[in-house]
Amino acid sequence: MPNVYIEKDEERGDYKALQNGRVISRGPTQGQAGETAHDLRPNDTILAERVRDTPEGVRDKWRHLHGPKR
Repeated sequence: MPNVYIEKDEERGDYKALQNGRVISRGPTQGQAGETAHDLRPNDTILAERVRDTPEGVRDKWRHLHGPKR
């Protein structure tokens, strides 16, 4: 299964969980968006965008939030 990515939605000010370019969940925090995404897609890996910006001005790293349920 493809990964789920949690990233900031700059327009709305919340966080969105994306899989294959589609929003599957939202939340006020990365954790809440990730928990909802994990409930919806328990066999997929959930990755959260790093909150810090790099010297180049972009967020370039992802951290593991949830793995597949066993």
